[in-house]
Amino acid sequence: MRIASIGECMIELRQMPGGHLTRSFGGDTLNTSVYLARLGASVDYVTALGDDPLSDEMIAGWRDEGIGTERVLRLQGKLPGLYMIETNAAGERRFYHWRDASAVRGLMNRPETEALLAALARYDLIYLSAITLSLFDAAGRDRLIAALQHCRASGVRVAFDTNFRARGWPDLDLARKAFARAFAASDIVLASVEDLSVLYPDDGEDALLDRIYADELVLKLGTPASVVCMNGKATRVEAQPVTGTVVDTTAAGDSFAAAYLHARLNGSEPVAAAKAGHYLAGTVVCHPGAIIPRAAMPDMRGLTS
Repeated sequence: MRIASIGECMIELRQMPGGHLTRSFGGDTLNTSVYLARLGASVDYVTALGDDPLSDEMIAGWRDEGIGTERVLRLQGKLPGLYMIETNAAGERRFYHWRDASAVRGLMNRPETEALLAALARYDLIYLSAITLSLFDAAGRDRLIAALQHCRASGVRVAFDTNFRARGWPDLDLARKAFARAFAASDIVLASVEDLSVLYPDDGEDALLDRIYADELVLKLGTPASVVCMNGKATRVEAQPVTGTVVDTTAAGDSFAAAYLHARLNGSEPVAAAKAGHYLAGTVVCHPGAIIPRAAMPDMRGLTS
């Protein structure tokens, strides 16, 4: 099974005690790609980078993680985006972004774009997030959604993660319209009450479930649980208690998505896949940063049967 993950990876600065900063790389779909690769999936990252040394470092790091880079466009004179994370004592984080002129902004309007989008039809699953959609202008989103619809017609499955950052959208109405189109173009929707309550503040849990009309839906709740809907049947899945100390919630949702999609692609039922998602996310939040050390990856065997 081959997966194409579409999105942006940025330079990550993390504030440390004493005012020092550490530098790494991260981004929601990239984080999911790393965890998918570590779980054994064949995943290519689809993005655009510059021709600078930091972009070279990213490419090398992705290859070291087993992520395919043949779908990465390199744009002359461009740079990756940049963000900084502050994390409070409870592990909750605050982000500051510098990304308006990042290389990936031009991904949907390059001479190479047509061939790149056509290549998506060669995959078994395409994964993207709401942050992916926010990277592009209206014409770019139209082009991407049309490509997803074409791929679905060819038998490729599409998974959409509702990971939402309000600062990426000029207004909420535009975001709501983009979400509706993404729901309609997807086979699997990975959503959360945290994301959707900003867009639909008057909706409770049931109303949010009714709003999304994908055949397969996972709604992560405000408590450590999720609701899995498959062909109209909803099942609540409780997460096992986290045994360690929560130090950083960065990439909790990204790792959940990786474990869920990996399990589903390997034949697990949705409820078992959601349990795997909760389990991996419960490990990730006990480590600082989006990507935990490889040695800290949990044994996922026996969780998806």
